[in-house]
Amino acid sequence: MGLWDTLTTHAKAQFLDVIQWMDDTKNTLVYRFPIFNQAIQDGGKLVVREGQAAVFVAEGRLSDVFGPGTYELSTRTKAVSGFFESIKYGLNMPYKGDVYFVSTRQNTDQKWGTANPLMLRDADLGVVRIRAFGVFAYRITDPAAFIREVVGTAGLYTTDEINGQLKRKLVSALADTIGESKIPALDLVAQYMDLGDALRQRLNGWFQENYGITLTDFVVENISVPPEVEKMMDKRSSMALAGDMNTYTQFQAANAMEQASSRPGGGGAMLEAGLGLAMGNAMGQQLGRAQQGPGTVSPHAGLSAPPPPPQAETRFHYNGAGGQGEHTAREIAAFVQQNRAGAHNVWAAGWPGWKVWSDVAEISALLPPVPPPLPSAITFHYAAPDGSSATLGPADVADRVKADPAGRHLVWRDGYANWKDAREVAEIAGLLGGGPPPPPPPR
Repeated sequence: MGLWDTLTTHAKAQFLDVIQWMDDTKNTLVYRFPIFNQAIQDGGKLVVREGQAAVFVAEGRLSDVFGPGTYELSTRTKAVSGFFESIKYGLNMPYKGDVYFVSTRQNTDQKWGTANPLMLRDADLGVVRIRAFGVFAYRITDPAAFIREVVGTAGLYTTDEINGQLKRKLVSALADTIGESKIPALDLVAQYMDLGDALRQRLNGWFQENYGITLTDFVVENISVPPEVEKMMDKRSSMALAGDMNTYTQFQAANAMEQASSRPGGGGAMLEAGLGLAMGNAMGQQLGRAQQGPGTVSPHAGLSAPPPPPQAETRFHYNGAGGQGEHTAREIAAFVQQNRAGAHNVWAAGWPGWKVWSDVAEISALLPPVPPPLPSAITFHYAAPDGSSATLGPADVADRVKADPAGRHLVWRDGYANWKDAREVAEIAGLLGGGPPPPPPPR
């Protein structure tokens, strides 16, 4: 009796003609094909598409990795023979194994940012805090290492589950790279590309060894100092443009005289110009006394002080669907109103990290509240009887079951320990109607 004749007699195994993964998501990294107690038919096909790799795990040990192409699954095929050599029970038990599909395409536009300010010692500014953000891209280049070191026995693995660890490693390496480069904070804007290339080369070896991942791109979009430091830098620039304060005061007084002489009228205009000159001289004297220190009595001490200038609107650092930069609460509210579904993150000095716009009272007060998502937003990873897969809502899965009631329809979602028959899930069973669900087909 041949190998497959013997396997056919065990547990009434259901044979699979084609093993393939039709990935319709953008964030799935690893998908375990739902074989369970099914056997693989001698002469069946394994289809691996571009941007994928198939990893066979036999009896708990990694057996083979297959790149893009179509393979015949047979004990006579050298490329897959190692997958079947693990049967060591004299064919008294059915074969147990797993097939993992791994996405090897680039995962682009993955955002990173500093959750807390980085403390640096700068030659110009002294000790300064900076923040940075940007995007990075990566791909899985060693599927076997990624399965061993990261995925383990998980049936589904997405970018959300590893991006947090990658971001923390990237930000830590960025802080080391900037600190070791000794580049002044004011000159960092000219080094964004060099910093990205240096960090990518620095981390690639570590990522490949520990995760089987290659960092394909790292972009620094912005490095900024706190708003209060920016204001001090603006004031310093204004003073440098003004030059000597006495000369600046005299220049302003001369301008006042010239403007007064050009107005219609006679001595009154010249009187206004003289008053302007006197006020300019008095201001210069007051500034001189202020530089001498306290103790000098101002000749205008009895006059009432002018009212404070109007307060400017608070500006926030913004990163989201509307771009990046500094904006007021009203401007950010306009971005949100245009694209409610997009990401809108804001940050201000003193905050430990970025916040969603709805958590900022100044912005959320300008917009009506967002209703909670409808219950129908729940989705399942669905495996059809023909081996194809998709991400569907409960109603769509129920339609598939009704269309093929004799087939085996499997679903999985976050929190499940393993795949389930669709008829056993309450959200789907309630949509099927017609009494209790039919028993599953024989295995």
